[in-house]
Amino acid sequence: MFKWFTGQEKEKTHKGVERSRQTWFGGIKNLLTGSAIDDSVWDQLEEILLGADVGYELTETFLSRLRERAKRGEFQNGEDIRLALKAEMLVLLQHPENQSSNEPDRKTPRVILIVGVNGSGKTTSIAKLANLLKNQGDTVLLAAADTFRAGAIDQLKIWGNQLDVDVIAHSPGADPGAVAFDAVQAGKSRNRDAILIDTAGRLHTKSDLMEELKKINRVVERTLPDVKPEVLLVLDATTGQNGLTQATEFTNTVKVNGTILTKLDGTARGGIVFAIQHSLGIPVAFIGVGEQIDDLIAFDPNYFVNALLEEDD
Repeated sequence: MFKWFTGQEKEKTHKGVERSRQTWFGGIKNLLTGSAIDDSVWDQLEEILLGADVGYELTETFLSRLRERAKRGEFQNGEDIRLALKAEMLVLLQHPENQSSNEPDRKTPRVILIVGVNGSGKTTSIAKLANLLKNQGDTVLLAAADTFRAGAIDQLKIWGNQLDVDVIAHSPGADPGAVAFDAVQAGKSRNRDAILIDTAGRLHTKSDLMEELKKINRVVERTLPDVKPEVLLVLDATTGQNGLTQATEFTNTVKVNGTILTKLDGTARGGIVFAIQHSLGIPVAFIGVGEQIDDLIAFDPNYFVNALLEEDD
């Protein structure tokens, strides 16, 4: 699921991780090329991974596996270690839902709930996702069910006007379930291919969030019995490990199918992608690699790892 490819993923991924590559990951090739494998190399490799926000636990997992293989004599030189690290990274990211395939034709609209804290780029990501869908020939409808913040409703309406996409909205403070109900009814009657619902702009309480999303799920299931809503969690890449704490709160409360990692181009710590997969166990579905409306792209693990490590496919 969530695989909508435009053909620009390789180039945009390479550009989007430029800061991470130049600041941290590019040093891996320099470190391991022609170096004798001693403790200082392992220490420097650890420093690079930690600095890139891979996270302590996952860094230790990577290094312990590599060091065990080194002890068994599996590596002849630093290049072997680099290739083995690359393989470890790819294995981690090759989540079943990260396989590259386009969505099949659908007879009923898909319903996608977008959750995430305010300030993560949630509403803008919805607009970018709507644009991505439109460019692939799908018809889209937006629902402003983040009713706790009037600004979110207004922002979504503005995006809807710019994209020529209908937006279903109620007044601030309205019942999110009622907004979702009207949106699903409208999406069904207008024969839309996808309904994107902006919701859960803040963790008001875990129980309230769960009940809100349960209600939306019930609305969808009653109106579209053959449709199971999908949930995408928006995370701000620039918050790094701190953002994972908020993400864990969401994933402990609702079933999340994938993440949208925004502002990846604005951080030198792109290792957070590995940390997300390791800590949350859910795939990165999309990455934000710029401020333009078409700068949200489907995540491809191979393009991502190769871009970080300065390799061709």
